[in-house]
Amino acid sequence: MIVDDFVAPTCDAFVEVLYQDADILLINKPSGLLSLSGKNPQNWDSVHHRLVHGQEGVTPAFPDAKLPHRLDLGTSGVMVVGLNAASSKSLNKQFQDRTIQKRYVAMLEGWLTDDHGEISAPIAKDKTLFPCVKICAETGKAATSEYTVLQRLDNPRRTLVQFTPLTGRTHQLRIHSLEIGHPILGCDLYKNDHSEHMASRLMLHASDLYFEHPTSGEQRHQHCPSPF
Repeated sequence: MIVDDFVAPTCDAFVEVLYQDADILLINKPSGLLSLSGKNPQNWDSVHHRLVHGQEGVTPAFPDAKLPHRLDLGTSGVMVVGLNAASSKSLNKQFQDRTIQKRYVAMLEGWLTDDHGEISAPIAKDKTLFPCVKICAETGKAATSEYTVLQRLDNPRRTLVQFTPLTGRTHQLRIHSLEIGHPILGCDLYKNDHSEHMASRLMLHASDLYFEHPTSGEQRHQHCPSPF
Protein backbone atom coordinates (compact mmCIF):
# COMPACT_ATOMS: atom_id res chain seq x y z
CA MET A 1 0.00 0.00 0.00
CA ILE A 2 1.26 3.47 -0.93
CA VAL A 3 1.53 5.77 2.08
CA ASP A 4 1.64 9.49 1.41
CA ASP A 5 3.18 11.18 4.45
CA PHE A 6 3.96 14.44 2.65
CA VAL A 7 3.14 17.60 4.61
CA ALA A 8 2.95 20.81 2.57
CA PRO A 9 4.95 23.79 3.87
CA THR A 10 3.10 26.85 5.11
CA CYS A 11 2.07 29.22 2.33
CA ASP A 12 1.78 32.85 3.43
CA ALA A 13 0.82 34.20 -0.01
CA PHE A 14 -2.85 34.93 -0.70
CA VAL A 15 -5.16 33.65 -3.43
CA GLU A 16 -5.73 36.68 -5.67
CA VAL A 17 -9.11 37.18 -7.34
CA LEU A 18 -8.61 38.33 -10.94
CA TYR A 19 -12.30 38.35 -11.96
CA GLN A 20 -15.61 37.67 -10.26
CA ASP A 21 -19.26 37.44 -11.27
CA ALA A 22 -22.27 35.49 -10.00
CA ASP A 23 -21.12 32.22 -11.59
CA ILE A 24 -17.33 32.07 -11.69
CA LEU A 25 -14.11 33.30 -10.17
CA LEU A 26 -10.81 33.60 -11.97
CA ILE A 27 -7.96 33.46 -9.48
CA ASN A 28 -4.18 33.55 -9.31
CA LYS A 29 -2.95 30.59 -7.26
CA PRO A 30 0.34 31.21 -5.42
CA SER A 31 3.21 28.74 -5.68
CA GLY A 32 3.40 26.50 -2.60
CA LEU A 33 -0.36 26.16 -2.01
CA LEU A 34 -2.34 22.95 -2.58
CA SER A 35 -5.33 23.20 -4.93
CA LEU A 36 -7.39 20.84 -2.74
CA SER A 37 -6.90 19.90 0.90
CA GLY A 38 -5.01 16.63 1.33
CA LYS A 39 -5.98 13.45 3.19
CA ASN A 40 -3.33 14.19 5.79
CA PRO A 41 -5.08 16.48 8.31
CA GLN A 42 -2.00 18.70 8.36
CA ASN A 43 -2.64 19.50 4.68
CA TRP A 44 -5.93 21.34 5.30
CA ASP A 45 -4.77 24.65 3.78
CA SER A 46 -5.59 24.86 0.08
CA VAL A 47 -7.11 27.04 -2.61
CA HIS A 48 -10.48 25.33 -2.13
CA HIS A 49 -10.41 25.65 1.67
CA ARG A 50 -9.55 29.34 1.48
CA LEU A 51 -12.32 30.05 -1.02
CA VAL A 52 -14.99 28.13 0.88
CA HIS A 53 -14.05 29.65 4.24
CA GLY A 54 -12.75 33.04 3.07
CA GLN A 55 -9.41 34.78 3.50
CA GLU A 56 -9.75 37.32 6.29
CA GLY A 57 -9.40 40.83 4.93
CA VAL A 58 -8.74 39.52 1.41
CA THR A 59 -11.70 37.51 0.04
CA PRO A 60 -15.16 36.65 1.35
CA ALA A 61 -16.32 33.06 1.70
CA PHE A 62 -17.66 31.28 -1.38
CA PRO A 63 -19.31 28.24 0.28
CA ASP A 64 -20.33 26.56 -3.00
CA ALA A 65 -16.98 27.03 -4.76
CA LYS A 66 -15.81 24.05 -6.81
CA LEU A 67 -12.52 23.55 -8.67
CA PRO A 68 -12.97 21.93 -12.11
CA HIS A 69 -9.18 21.67 -12.45
CA ARG A 70 -6.06 21.76 -10.31
CA LEU A 71 -2.53 23.09 -10.41
CA ASP A 72 0.38 21.30 -8.76
CA LEU A 73 1.57 22.55 -5.38
CA GLY A 74 4.55 24.43 -6.82
CA THR A 75 2.75 25.78 -9.89
CA SER A 76 1.31 29.28 -9.74
CA GLY A 77 -1.19 30.99 -11.99
CA VAL A 78 -4.70 31.26 -13.30
CA MET A 79 -7.51 28.91 -12.28
CA VAL A 80 -11.25 29.09 -12.97
CA VAL A 81 -13.69 28.34 -10.15
CA GLY A 82 -17.39 27.47 -10.35
CA LEU A 83 -19.57 29.27 -7.81
CA ASN A 84 -22.76 27.22 -8.21
CA ALA A 85 -23.78 23.75 -9.33
CA ALA A 86 -24.72 24.75 -12.89
CA SER A 87 -21.51 26.65 -13.63
CA SER A 88 -19.36 23.93 -12.05
CA LYS A 89 -21.08 21.27 -14.19
CA SER A 90 -20.48 23.32 -17.36
CA LEU A 91 -16.82 23.91 -16.55
CA ASN A 92 -16.27 20.25 -15.67
CA LYS A 93 -17.70 19.24 -19.05
CA GLN A 94 -15.47 21.71 -20.88
CA PHE A 95 -12.39 20.24 -19.23
CA GLN A 96 -13.56 16.68 -19.92
CA ASP A 97 -14.21 17.56 -23.58
CA ARG A 98 -10.81 19.29 -23.80
CA THR A 99 -12.31 22.48 -25.20
CA ILE A 100 -10.45 24.61 -22.66
CA GLN A 101 -6.99 25.73 -23.70
CA LYS A 102 -4.23 26.39 -21.19
CA ARG A 103 -0.87 28.04 -21.62
CA TYR A 104 2.06 28.07 -19.23
CA VAL A 105 5.37 29.87 -18.84
CA ALA A 106 8.34 27.85 -17.59
CA MET A 107 12.05 28.40 -17.02
CA LEU A 108 14.10 25.42 -18.22
CA GLU A 109 17.67 24.43 -17.49
CA GLY A 110 20.05 25.01 -20.42
CA TRP A 111 19.39 26.39 -23.90
CA LEU A 112 16.85 24.75 -26.19
CA THR A 113 18.15 24.45 -29.75
CA ASP A 114 14.88 25.00 -31.59
CA ASP A 115 12.68 28.08 -31.21
CA HIS A 116 9.53 25.97 -31.54
CA GLY A 117 8.85 22.32 -30.98
CA GLU A 118 6.50 19.53 -29.97
CA ILE A 119 7.12 16.90 -27.31
CA SER A 120 5.18 13.66 -27.75
CA ALA A 121 5.91 11.05 -25.09
CA PRO A 122 3.32 8.73 -23.46
CA ILE A 123 2.92 9.05 -19.70
CA ALA A 124 2.13 6.25 -17.24
CA LYS A 125 1.76 5.98 -13.47
CA ASP A 126 4.91 4.85 -11.67
CA LYS A 127 3.83 2.62 -8.77
CA THR A 128 7.40 2.31 -7.49
CA LEU A 129 8.13 6.05 -7.31
CA PHE A 130 4.90 7.65 -6.05
CA PRO A 131 3.93 10.43 -6.73
CA CYS A 132 6.05 10.45 -9.89
CA VAL A 133 4.90 9.41 -13.33
CA LYS A 134 7.09 7.91 -16.05
CA ILE A 135 7.50 7.87 -19.80
CA CYS A 136 6.40 4.45 -21.03
CA ALA A 137 5.57 3.44 -24.61
CA GLU A 138 3.86 0.21 -23.49
CA THR A 139 1.51 1.37 -20.73
CA GLY A 140 1.51 5.16 -21.07
CA LYS A 141 -1.30 7.37 -22.35
CA ALA A 142 -0.59 9.68 -25.29
CA ALA A 143 0.71 13.09 -24.20
CA THR A 144 1.75 16.05 -26.34
CA SER A 145 3.14 19.46 -25.38
CA GLU A 146 4.00 22.33 -27.72
CA TYR A 147 6.62 24.92 -26.78
CA THR A 148 7.86 28.28 -28.03
CA VAL A 149 11.10 29.83 -26.80
CA LEU A 150 10.52 33.29 -25.33
CA GLN A 151 14.05 34.08 -24.19
CA ARG A 152 17.47 32.47 -23.73
CA LEU A 153 19.35 33.64 -20.66
CA ASP A 154 22.99 33.36 -19.54
CA ASN A 155 24.86 32.84 -16.28
CA PRO A 156 23.61 30.17 -15.89
CA ARG A 157 22.11 29.08 -19.18
CA ARG A 158 18.33 28.97 -18.98
CA THR A 159 15.45 29.11 -21.45
CA LEU A 160 12.12 30.82 -20.83
CA VAL A 161 9.42 29.02 -22.79
CA GLN A 162 5.68 29.14 -23.36
CA PHE A 163 4.06 25.71 -23.14
CA THR A 164 0.73 24.70 -24.66
CA PRO A 165 -0.26 21.22 -23.43
CA LEU A 166 -2.46 19.47 -25.98
CA THR A 167 -3.30 16.76 -23.43
CA GLY A 168 -3.74 17.00 -19.68
CA ARG A 169 -1.71 14.23 -18.08
CA THR A 170 -0.42 14.41 -14.50
CA HIS A 171 2.92 16.25 -14.31
CA GLN A 172 2.96 16.42 -18.11
CA LEU A 173 5.03 19.58 -18.60
CA ARG A 174 7.43 18.65 -15.83
CA ILE A 175 8.27 15.18 -17.16
CA HIS A 176 8.23 16.28 -20.81
CA SER A 177 10.79 18.97 -20.01
CA LEU A 178 13.05 16.36 -18.40
CA GLU A 179 12.48 14.02 -21.36
CA ILE A 180 14.05 16.55 -23.75
CA GLY A 181 16.96 17.15 -21.38
CA HIS A 182 15.87 20.55 -20.05
CA PRO A 183 14.08 20.10 -16.70
CA ILE A 184 12.05 22.94 -15.17
CA LEU A 185 14.08 24.83 -12.59
CA GLY A 186 13.08 24.17 -8.99
CA CYS A 187 11.33 20.88 -9.78
CA ASP A 188 11.97 18.32 -7.03
CA LEU A 189 10.65 15.28 -8.92
CA TYR A 190 11.89 15.57 -12.51
CA LYS A 191 15.42 16.97 -12.39
CA ASN A 192 19.08 16.59 -13.26
CA ASP A 193 22.07 17.02 -10.94
CA HIS A 194 21.58 20.76 -10.43
CA SER A 195 18.26 22.00 -11.89
CA GLU A 196 16.30 21.63 -8.61
CA HIS A 197 18.64 24.01 -6.82
CA MET A 198 18.68 26.70 -9.53
CA ALA A 199 15.42 28.23 -8.20
CA SER A 200 13.68 28.56 -4.85
CA ARG A 201 10.33 27.48 -6.34
CA LEU A 202 9.02 25.44 -9.26
CA MET A 203 9.41 27.79 -12.21
CA LEU A 204 6.09 26.89 -13.83
CA HIS A 205 3.23 29.37 -14.12
CA ALA A 206 -0.23 29.00 -15.67
CA SER A 207 -0.38 32.24 -17.64
CA ASP A 208 -3.48 31.90 -19.85
CA LEU A 209 -6.85 30.19 -19.82
CA TYR A 210 -9.33 30.14 -22.72
CA PHE A 211 -12.85 28.87 -22.01
CA GLU A 212 -16.56 29.45 -22.55
CA HIS A 213 -18.41 31.32 -19.83
CA PRO A 214 -20.84 28.75 -18.35
CA THR A 215 -23.84 31.13 -18.35
CA SER A 216 -23.38 33.65 -21.17
CA GLY A 217 -21.59 31.29 -23.57
CA GLU A 218 -19.07 34.07 -24.22
CA GLN A 219 -15.55 33.02 -25.13
CA ARG A 220 -13.31 34.18 -22.32
CA HIS A 221 -9.55 34.63 -22.06
CA GLN A 222 -7.83 35.32 -18.75
CA HIS A 223 -4.17 36.30 -18.70
CA CYS A 224 -2.09 36.19 -15.52
CA PRO A 225 1.46 37.59 -15.93
CA SER A 226 4.33 35.35 -14.87
CA PRO A 227 6.19 36.39 -11.71
CA PHE A 228 9.51 35.27 -13.21
